[in-house]
Amino acid sequence: MCMASLSPEEGKTLVKAARLAIKAKLNSSALPPAPMGGVFEEKRGIFITLSTFPSHELRGCIGFIEAPKSIGILAQEGAIHAAFGDPRFSPLQKEEFSKIIVEASILSIPKPLNAKNAKERESAIKIGRDGLIIEYGRARGLLLPQVATEWNFSKKEFLQCVCEKAGLPRDMWTSPSAKIYLFEAQIFAESSPEGEIKQKRLFA
Repeated sequence: MCMASLSPEEGKTLVKAARLAIKAKLNSSALPPAPMGGVFEEKRGIFITLSTFPSHELRGCIGFIEAPKSIGILAQEGAIHAAFGDPRFSPLQKEEFSKIIVEASILSIPKPLNAKNAKERESAIKIGRDGLIIEYGRARGLLLPQVATEWNFSKKEFLQCVCEKAGLPRDMWTSPSAKIYLFEAQIFAESSPEGEIKQKRLFA
């Protein structure tokens, strides 16, 4: 599940690129060039999360599990979708731009949670390290690793909530027909709107 980590400077570059993409969209201006070269050319899953400041309430979160494009481009696209295309929220307004925090979560490659039964599935999860993906039929839901720690979820609650995210019954994770995947995330986030960008966690 582990993969090469981004350097602090590379993480900062992605967060800055995400914010600049939102700014360009708000101003109806051309999108700045995406970060290029080195790690920015790699195809990795990435999610961009927007939160209000200082209340830290979710304002939008969109990303890509699979990576059809380079991570530099996806940081921009994820930011635009999080700001203007998350169906849970109204599109971001200009007056909100200086009141949001931008966070980038770079995903490891999801690995199937191979367990014989529900009890083994639950015990295999490590809160704070693992993110969850559930697939059942055409339904799919994802929760980033930080969700469990931010909401102080137990392992069972985390599994129940990823089912809800997929639009499934809360106990669907116990079904042998449900596919569950684990992944990790390297996280970079602004400490305040347009402020210092800090690394919140590395791959284990």
